[in-house]
Amino acid sequence: MRVACPVFPSTVKETFVSTTVPQLSPENTSVRSAIPRTILMCRPNHFTVSYRINPWMHPQIPTDTSLAVAQWEQLYRTYQKLGMQVHLVDSIAGLPDMVYAANGGFVIDNTAYGARFTHAERQPEGPAYMDWFRDNDFDVRVPQNTNEGEGDFLLVGDTILAGTGFRSASDSHREVAEIFGREVVTLNLVNPSFYHLDTAIAVLDDSTIAYLPSAFDAAGLAALERRYPDAVIVTETDAAVLGLNSFSDGYNVVIADRAVDFERQLRERGFNPIGVDLSELLRGGGGVKCCTLELRR
Repeated sequence: MRVACPVFPSTVKETFVSTTVPQLSPENTSVRSAIPRTILMCRPNHFTVSYRINPWMHPQIPTDTSLAVAQWEQLYRTYQKLGMQVHLVDSIAGLPDMVYAANGGFVIDNTAYGARFTHAERQPEGPAYMDWFRDNDFDVRVPQNTNEGEGDFLLVGDTILAGTGFRSASDSHREVAEIFGREVVTLNLVNPSFYHLDTAIAVLDDSTIAYLPSAFDAAGLAALERRYPDAVIVTETDAAVLGLNSFSDGYNVVIADRAVDFERQLRERGFNPIGVDLSELLRGGGGVKCCTLELRR
């Protein structure tokens, strides 16, 4: 085992299709199935960039809240057309990053592990999301360690990939392993532009991921190569528009519309990529996945 990559044991381009379809990849003649998801989102009524906590944020450049809302609405409608059940948490004035719902927690089997944010500007979001989980009958676990929810925790089959290096503390990985009783694989992020795991890895189905190799240290990259030899490797150009910050139902993959090579690779693998424009929300350092928290009952 590599010490730097510990494994904790368990203790719109619109072509909307949501049915089983043939996979086109020459390497695999199986079928891909779209499984409608249940998700949580937050309308960006108060979105702006008034502080800087990641390299994408430039407070001196004005933002357009109405444009951010319109782009978010496109994503919201896309999910509805794909048959997903979308819940909404109320946005709160003074919390402009609350739109990035993925950071609000991590949910498996009706258990919601709450978020404990690194930066003071976002810390009130943690209790707000935990209140929503309680009000909607989730078993809420209050975090003891710093973590930013599904921004740094990604479920791939029965395995939890866990990011650290910029936001979530590595101690939270052991906490997650104890709460959910699943294998947790720590991956160290090294590029500040990809400060959350969901900006550097996309989960495409229960066994397939896409990722950006340069976002990880040597041990993390070796772990990904060993576990996912058939992964989609995304270009630096597509990663730079947060193309990996995408959301998949196992067949349909909602991605940044400027991630054109990623789109090509997805089609070749038999997925159905659907491009959306979230360029205004990108000013805050988030994309499709950042706006999307999966609720696994």
